Amino acid sequence: MLKKGKKRMQNEVNASSMADIAFLLLIFFLVTTTILEDKGVLVLLPPWSEEPPENIKLNERNVYGILVNANNDLLVRNEPMKIKDLKDKTKEFIMNPTGREDLALNPKKAIISLKHDRGTKYKAYLEVYNEIKAAYRELRDEESEKRFGRKYEYLQRWQRDTVRNAIPLVISEAEPTDFGEEQ
Repeated sequence: MLKKGKKRMQNEVNASSMADIAFLLLIFFLVTTTILEDKGVLVLLPPWSEEPPENIKLNERNVYGILVNANNDLLVRNEPMKIKDLKDKTKEFIMNPTGREDLALNPKKAIISLKHDRGTKYKAYLEVYNEIKAAYRELRDEESEKRFGRKYEYLQRWQRDTVRNAIPLVISEAEPTDFGEEQ
């Protein structure tokens, strides 16, 4: 028996290879995409040692004590300070341009002692840390301009070493205290 009428043509797309193409595109994008890593604060730690550290008597004049308490308040040498003032005050402490008795003897002897409370917000800690690093960056730029007529980042390796030797970055980070404890 023959059916009357025209048989309709059915338009079909062959989708059998679509899964293969989608899979290949997925692989391509996974391989070519770079995933950003959160690096945090890059700090070079000293090598591990089983021996207890030796007690060194420091001249209090050369230590710039910075504390970020549980309320995210900044105390510098037990005096309240605003974050916006920290960079300039740190630079003044390190260089001691006027020869004050309460500031560091010279940049090679200056030690920045950073301490925070376990309740300190990470953002507050990073703001303080960044201000300290900015102070050193500016001091090194000033020193490299004076010695070599260029900013620190444009110096050759031996010139950078000379500037780093003149203004060494010394940040001592103490173990965090318990919530609210400031000693």
